[in-house]
Amino acid sequence: MGMTDIAMAVPHSAGTSRPARTLPPLACDSHMHIFDARFAPSPHWPRTPPQADVAMYRQLQRRLGTSRAVVVTPSTYGTDNACTLDALERLGDDARGVAVVAHDVADAELDRLATHRVCGLRVNFVSPQSWGETTAHMLVTLAHRVARLGWHVQVFMQPEQLVALEPVLGALPVPLVVDHLGRIDPAAGMQGVEGAAHAALRRLLDGGNTWVKLSGAYMRSSVGGPSYADTLPLGRDLVRAAPERLVWGSDWPHTTEAPGSVDDADLVDLLQAWAGTDEAMDRILVDNPARLYGFSAIP
Repeated sequence: MGMTDIAMAVPHSAGTSRPARTLPPLACDSHMHIFDARFAPSPHWPRTPPQADVAMYRQLQRRLGTSRAVVVTPSTYGTDNACTLDALERLGDDARGVAVVAHDVADAELDRLATHRVCGLRVNFVSPQSWGETTAHMLVTLAHRVARLGWHVQVFMQPEQLVALEPVLGALPVPLVVDHLGRIDPAAGMQGVEGAAHAALRRLLDGGNTWVKLSGAYMRSSVGGPSYADTLPLGRDLVRAAPERLVWGSDWPHTTEAPGSVDDADLVDLLQAWAGTDEAMDRILVDNPARLYGFSAIP
């Protein structure tokens, strides 16, 4: 199969070109979602999800040059991780999962998820959740629940929540992963709540227990694609601060954005601009996710 045959159009992704740089072996997309009509959305969810199944995602992997993936249960399914577990089964050993559970989840259910290569929990303070409002108490409770499994907790929160909960986040008994650049507005510099959130995120990184997902640049970028140039100072600052605790994710199929508006190759090129060197980029794509998600170092 020739290059032009592989560089094809991918559902939920604009464009057909490959990233500017050929990615290293074992490159990991550390944040993506699978939506499959075989699995019913949670009654709390207000929107009809897209069809974005494993076969479609495999097309994206071929185009970008990634081979590993972290499937994150979207809020769409509430605390039902069946779609994610099915995807993990289909994707095989090169995939790991991040699940969504209620605060009173049974230990046996956590053990069951672990057998399917789930290695973390997502605690979402932004999107509608099936249980209602997400609280700091829930986050702390779940972190203590999964400490015995060696898991991490991943938080999706607004900048003002990052500021308010910094003491809680800094004291968690498991690694903390902050989603989507902390949703910090890159144009705000160090002003107001955005600046306070940036400072809080840097302090958390300095503490040595926090990771950041270099993903979702489009959520707060006012410049937009293909360059997302206003995110460069923030991304580069995070790379300088903790290059060993950053991972990259496509956030495919980009459900927060207008359909067909995000070119995933642009997002890989943006990572290259943030990272500055091939060495730093490879660390973020290969070495760091191998440590965080428990992938083997050798294929």
